[in-house]
This record gives sequence, structure tokens and C-alpha cells, in this order.
Amino acid sequence: MSISRKILVALVAVVAFTPMGTASADPGGEGRVTGPVDLVVAGLIANDDVFSLADLTTILVASPTSPNATRRYGPYESGSPDSGTCGNNWAEDEFDRVFTVRQTGPTTFTVVQQFKNGTFVTNAGASPGACQFDDNSSTLLVAGGLTGTMHGYFVISVTNAGTYNTDPECVAAGPCTTAGFIEHHFGPAAIFTVGTFFFHYAGYDGTNNVLVEHQWKNASDDRGGNQGDIATE
Repeated sequence: MSISRKILVALVAVVAFTPMGTASADPGGEGRVTGPVDLVVAGLIANDDVFSLADLTTILVASPTSPNATRRYGPYESGSPDSGTCGNNWAEDEFDRVFTVRQTGPTTFTVVQQFKNGTFVTNAGASPGACQFDDNSSTLLVAGGLTGTMHGYFVISVTNAGTYNTDPECVAAGPCTTAGFIEHHFGPAAIFTVGTFFFHYAGYDGTNNVLVEHQWKNASDDRGGNQGDIATE
């Protein structure tokens, strides 16, 4: 697929998710802290799109030495701005958050957060993948008001957890967020990092005839890195 590019010297990449240089976005509306890949969970991912939508309680098995079974929390209706690889909020998202918790040790857990039933509405400006190019100079634009679907996941490692709170609510009060879920269920001293992530965005074909790029994959290097874009020029 040919890519139409426009040179905008004012736009540069402001985020690098891994030492390999994959530019990240943030559909959760929160800054991420990156960490090591959970190789056990990564080995279970045969297809990223399927994994994003699956019931993971039948896939993720608790450690034999841990007292707690794998638990599922949600779905929780949520929404947030979605930052692109240039740092701008390229879209407004709505989605359901689902958390699956697997205990790996006395104070350590793996949490897979899935983003299901997602939709987005674009904001005018740099496209989500505009700054994923290595030279940081060739950029794409997206018009405002265009719609599409999205889904994806984070694989989160939690350390220094306190008493595991199995309350079915996402947070004690307020909107559901990644950080809020971790603090509510593992205590304020818990530390969490995202080692693996994947998001798939698709513009509605037919209604978005102005799109020159209809599909964007925003992923960590171990899931193939970024590919494509959602762009109008």
C-alpha cells in the first residue's frame, strides 16, 4: 500500500517505548511505565486479535505456589483521549476494560488488561503513526470527526503488591483506569510496568472514503512493532 506523506518539520517523535525504538501511543489515557516482557504469557499469544478478545481465565493459569486462582474483573465501561506517536491526542476512545489477574508469587502478579468493544473518533492533526518513521520527519495527517473500531491489550507486571483485594469493582471511587485498578487491588505501594502491548485500529470503510490509511497496529517490538496508520493525507 502506498503511503502519502507530508513533511512537517515541527513534528518529531517524543516517545520511545522500548530500547529498539518502537514509538508508542496510549489508548488508556495514562502514561505507561515499560518493563520486561512476561515470557510465560507471551508464549500463549498465538494471534493478537484473538487474544485481545478472548476469555483469558481458561488460558492464564495461576502459579502452583500461589494461593489465588486466576480472576477476571470487568467489563468496565471507560473512555479516554488516545495519544499518538507524536504525542498529540489523535482520537477520543470508548471501550470496555477487562482485567485478568494471575498470581505469580507472594507479592507479584501478571495482569492482562484487555480493551474490548472499542470505538474511536479522530481529532484533526498528526495521525497516530505519524512519528513512527525512523527519520522522524515524514508525517501523516488525519482529519477530525472520522470514526472506527479498536481493541487491544496490555500485559502488566505487578511487584511489591500488598494484600490482594478481590473486590469486583475496578476502583473504590471514580473512573476506571489502569493505575486505579492496580492501586485498588494491590495497594498503593504496588509497582506496575507494561512489557507487551498490542492495539488494532480500523477506520470504517465506505463512510471514511477520505482515508488513505485505514488500519493501524500499535504494538511492542515483541508483537511486531507499529504498522500502517489511520490517515487522510
